[in-house]
Amino acid sequence: MATDRLSTIFSALADPTRRAILARLAEGDATVLELAEPFSISLPAISRHLKVLEHAGLITRSRSAQWVSSSLRAEPLREVTAWMEHYRQFWDTSFDRLDAHLRRIQQAQNEEQAP
Repeated sequence: MATDRLSTIFSALADPTRRAILARLAEGDATVLELAEPFSISLPAISRHLKVLEHAGLITRSRSAQWVSSSLRAEPLREVTAWMEHYRQFWDTSFDRLDAHLRRIQQAQNEEQAP
């Protein structure tokens, strides 16, 4: 079981059904029935997915009469993006160094082949 917030968020995002639910909620609020529509799984299974997303803080659920509606919360996704940004910068720098190294090799090969 995930113990820190970022691990909980990543754990929730690890499942493709939950990612699809988040993509649907990015279009607007939806009920459990609306969220279940594209999937060939039971309503209780969808409800379990929603509980995981809610526990991770990725959605909120509200009740209006007999309907429970879910809404996307983007704040936790900002946390994930901020954490990943450090590594994007690392890879950008690494790729820039690799590109420079490959250019030096190519230039050296071109100089060797020149008459």
